[in-house]
Amino acid sequence: MRNKILTIIILLSMFPCTMVHATKDKNIKSYTNKDATIAIDAFHKTFYNPGMKLYAISSDMKGRAAIWVQAIYWDMIMNAYKRTKSPKYRQLIEDIYQGGYEQYDKYNWNNKIEWFIYDDMMWWIISLARAYEITHEPKFLAHASSGFYHVWKESYDPERGGMWWNFKHDGKMSCINYPTVIGAMTLYNITKDADYLEKAQNIYAWSRNVFFNKEDGRIADNMHYHFQRRNGMDIDWTTQLYNQATCIGSAVMLYKATKKKQYLEDAILAANYVQNSMCNDNGLLPFKNGIEQGIYGAIFAQYIIMLIKDGNQPQYTDWLRMNINTAWNNRDMSRNITFKDASQACPKGIMESYDASCYPALMQVIIP
Repeated sequence: MRNKILTIIILLSMFPCTMVHATKDKNIKSYTNKDATIAIDAFHKTFYNPGMKLYAISSDMKGRAAIWVQAIYWDMIMNAYKRTKSPKYRQLIEDIYQGGYEQYDKYNWNNKIEWFIYDDMMWWIISLARAYEITHEPKFLAHASSGFYHVWKESYDPERGGMWWNFKHDGKMSCINYPTVIGAMTLYNITKDADYLEKAQNIYAWSRNVFFNKEDGRIADNMHYHFQRRNGMDIDWTTQLYNQATCIGSAVMLYKATKKKQYLEDAILAANYVQNSMCNDNGLLPFKNGIEQGIYGAIFAQYIIMLIKDGNQPQYTDWLRMNINTAWNNRDMSRNITFKDASQACPKGIMESYDASCYPALMQVIIP
């Protein structure tokens, strides 16, 4: 008996947040697979503009959501298709591709008006490669591959390493470097071209040295060079949920390809930092109120599931289910829309698509 109790204590100490947060409120009704479909359909109905085949900024259909978040919304639809195999989502994969094709100069990566920053390109490159994984249609792979090599040629710094964020080459951000790893690894998984794997390992190693806190798994937001300083670098350690997410995804994809445990250990450390240091006291995911920042939770959904499945780390599942249950129980019942602040009732009236994206995205990948 004593040994059994000791074992339980050890297990509890390993996953304190998951155990406590997942059981915080037993009265909250659990979501179902049907709810996951209702949630993605409600998001789509509320924010999708069928005329332009892309998503609006807000529920009043005014404006077009930012270029880079359209790729994240496309990921959500692809995940809905993978979950359900429903023909309606398969058709939407084509429709949203066509919307991007028409709005963004036929995916012309040389157009520096539509594509005004490197990470905007890379989010679409990743999603185009994912579309190929699902459909095996050559057009998706052609755009993804040409886009990746364009960004690599324009953005990679061969002298100091890493990827520049913008065309001015005045800063390097996590939001271009980790997605570059993910883009390279997605293309590597498709083509088995070792050049993609080499590039992914190169950028990950540089990012780990610059952006990754090896003690607690915290990811820095950006870095700028200042040659008058002794270390030559000015690093901003502001944490962002989507940077934690893409670090996790990068590490898991490299772990899966190479079986090197360091990658998996990095991913776990980065995920634990989100759970233990970024969540509120009830274990609810963090959110921010800046422009377009409501999308960060949807990006987290895309990559935490890789750690759970490909990294065989199921300890995060109950924590995420608790988050989903909380948000879903606080949804706008009339529209079935959730809010980025899961603890609050979803606001009525006009709402931005960014702020409604986190929980329908999570519901497509986290099994009820």
